[in-house]
Amino acid sequence: MSDTRRMLAEMADPLFAELGPDAPSERALPQLEELGLPLLLVPEAKGGFGGDWLDALIVFRLAGYHALGVDLPAIAVGKVAGAGEEQHQSLMAFARAAQIAGALDAALGLAVGYVNEREQFGRPLGKFQAVQQSLATFACEAAAANCAAMGAAQALNRGAAQFEIATAKLRANRAVEIGTTVAHQVHGAIGFTQEYALHHLTRRLWQWRSEYGNDAHWSRRLGSAVTARGADRFWPDLTARTDPACR
Repeated sequence: MSDTRRMLAEMADPLFAELGPDAPSERALPQLEELGLPLLLVPEAKGGFGGDWLDALIVFRLAGYHALGVDLPAIAVGKVAGAGEEQHQSLMAFARAAQIAGALDAALGLAVGYVNEREQFGRPLGKFQAVQQSLATFACEAAAANCAAMGAAQALNRGAAQFEIATAKLRANRAVEIGTTVAHQVHGAIGFTQEYALHHLTRRLWQWRSEYGNDAHWSRRLGSAVTARGADRFWPDLTARTDPACR
């Protein structure tokens, strides 16, 4: 991570943690505007922050990690793409994939912390092999969602990202099902209580999964693109996404 992006993360993280899921927009928006985050993607020449899509990934992911109540990604994307346009839907699909990646990491952290504290039959839940296996599966899903979102951000910076956005949103959507299931299984009923943080994350995850293209939508888009090119082109096209020598 560059020094600039590290500073951006250090600036956004404590503010998002303070605002959390319940801060009213009339209190949150002025603080977000003071940091210039709603204009994150607007060029400096037009009075914006001048950030790129990797900068956006950091901010959107942190918004997901803290289940930020204000839809900052929608505000930032709305400054560079009009609502209803195809470009807007794609960019918001990327934003939701980034938020899902962050929220899955937060839910995983809660789950690991809980099983290491909660004891059953005289030892921590985290010592049971079945629990360890479930959390390992969850960790793999969270890592896959983060990698997919990173790939989409890099592709957006290169200029052509339809394939990467489709795969990122589909991969993130599928990680939601496994991640939220495991998180609530290991927490038991406490995971649904108002006082505990997990439900803020999982409610957002289920919401973001269905927004800007569900599993069926992005599966159809990817399937149509692959079949149109033909089976012989699948591997060369796939490798060419990140290896310019193969183009």
